[in-house]
Amino acid sequence: MELLNFPKYSFRFKNRENKIYIFDAIRKKFVVLTPEEWVRQHTVQFLLQEKNYPISLINVEKELIFNNLKKRYDIVIFNSDGSIFLVVECKRSTITINQQTFDQIARYNMILDAEYLMVTNGMNHYYCTMDYEAQQYHFLREIPDYEL
Repeated sequence: MELLNFPKYSFRFKNRENKIYIFDAIRKKFVVLTPEEWVRQHTVQFLLQEKNYPISLINVEKELIFNNLKKRYDIVIFNSDGSIFLVVECKRSTITINQQTFDQIARYNMILDAEYLMVTNGMNHYYCTMDYEAQQYHFLREIPDYEL
């Protein structure tokens, strides 16, 4: 897999039936290593190691229903009270992040009501904070580190 625009992290891999798997520390299992999964696993490590979010507050690849359609978010970080702090949308590195990508995460956030949004393709990372009164998001240089 290619180098991404993240610090270098250690991962556990295994090969089974001619497929490579990567260990997901959140789901506590090996998952098929796809280009999007490569970005997702780097993002998880970034949130854990650089931003210091506790593993217990992170959720990966869960289903949500939007307009009677089943969708899956990539990563969610909860506040300790159970509300959602951050929603992350991961794309493979060859996907250009554009307005359509932000529209996708904004649709998810209509259900999730997160304080912050992050969109990444592993090369480019975008961070936003939500302004619910004005019904818009504002871009940030980075998301905040975890604080108790």
